[in-house]
Amino acid sequence: MPDRQFRRSVLDWKESEMNWDIVQGNWKHFKGKVKAEWGKLTDDHIDEIAGRRDELAGTLQRLYGVTRDEAELQVRRFEAHNQDDRPEATH
Repeated sequence: MPDRQFRRSVLDWKESEMNWDIVQGNWKHFKGKVKAEWGKLTDDHIDEIAGRRDELAGTLQRLYGVTRDEAELQVRRFEAHNQDDRPEATH
């Protein structure tokens, strides 16, 4: 059973990575949503993040004084909320 859970978490991670490839490629579309979700992010932070998931989590950790796990949880919630909001889906 633990093997199955591990494989599922790896699949979830890979799906997340693929989504962030899309986010990175369409950062102009997503950056307003990111800034709306986390109001402490400045335009400079947004430019520095540039669609990189790890950079977003690290910046959230620093700005909001949360643990890495909490920052990751917030990013996962954001992903789930915006999963179907891709520019390609509208074409």
